[in-house]
Amino acid sequence: MSTVLAGRAVDRRELESKVKEMYQKVAEEPTGEFHFEMGRGLAERLGYEPRDLDRIPREAIDSFAGVGYHIDLAGLERGARVLDLGSGSGMDTFVAALEVGAEGRVHGVDMTDAQRAKAERLRDRAGFTQVRYHKSYIENLPFDDGTFDAVISNGVINLSADKAQVFRDAARVLRNGGRLAISDIITDKNLPEGVTCNATLWAACIGGAMQQDDYFDAIRAAGLRLVRTRENPQYRFLTASAQKACAAYGVRSVSLVAVRA
Repeated sequence: MSTVLAGRAVDRRELESKVKEMYQKVAEEPTGEFHFEMGRGLAERLGYEPRDLDRIPREAIDSFAGVGYHIDLAGLERGARVLDLGSGSGMDTFVAALEVGAEGRVHGVDMTDAQRAKAERLRDRAGFTQVRYHKSYIENLPFDDGTFDAVISNGVINLSADKAQVFRDAARVLRNGGRLAISDIITDKNLPEGVTCNATLWAACIGGAMQQDDYFDAIRAAGLRLVRTRENPQYRFLTASAQKACAAYGVRSVSLVAVRA
């Protein structure tokens, strides 16, 4: 992880520690208290098909902490090669696997050991043999150029302190014409330094939220053509402090799709 966003620094080691701590709890204690909602009710409200959720491991859905729905934007086809950035306990990798079929391949990357271990256990039990998980940072992907037809991510890129590098590496591993389809948290206004330097607020998906125009510019600068964006008004943070930040700075969820030229 880089430590700089728009000239304001967040401590790298503290940020990584807070993110791992938060998402270990998401994997191991999904009924605990968080700033954000989790589970099947959230997934269905965001747009996931109940028939798809019925076909994947329930425990992966329990630990689902996404912020939108974007699988439809990815345009996945049978046999496609898909990469999920920040794959967590595996829900989006399993949904993607339903789309690409046994002849496709789905790879997930996540830096949190507990998340990957849970996803691998659920994969093996449910027989999703086309799915693989890798320990990696989303800024430095362990894949060759042009490997994937689609890169997806849900509520994770905002956790990175170097979003421009995330988009550059995502573009690098996409084939020409490949799609980046993501849901993430952005803002209308730049957040104050007291928020952007707070690693705990980053881990809660608030402190690292990037201003919308800067976010879209970083996607374009990576060589990706922004095709479509849509708001996710169904997503909401749960705590009063998080809701206050949303109201003050326009913190919100969007889904989008961009294409590598």
